[in-house]
Amino acid sequence: MVMIHHKGTDLPLNEQDREVMMSESDINNILVNGAQISLTKLRRAQNTDARLCYYAEIGVYLEVSLSRGAGITEETMNSLQEIHRLATHEYMNSHKQKRKTPA
Repeated sequence: MVMIHHKGTDLPLNEQDREVMMSESDINNILVNGAQISLTKLRRAQNTDARLCYYAEIGVYLEVSLSRGAGITEETMNSLQEIHRLATHEYMNSHKQKRKTPA
């Protein structure tokens, strides 16, 4: 049994206290909200390296959504695919703009 020392008292910490269970809706919300945040950051990024990093983050969220048995809903997968599509469009457009701009 793990003991926590808090203000001079030893309190037992059982497994149930240590394991935080997430619901399936929590996981779906985290994936979609995380991807949306990355898309916003991609749109605001000032350089190619930052854009690539945020684009890659969105790809990771999409990959995680493909995990079967993790409680990922079809709606979440569709949302992430749409966010990835938008991110691809943003990334490619910014890349085109950079090529058009004289250095």
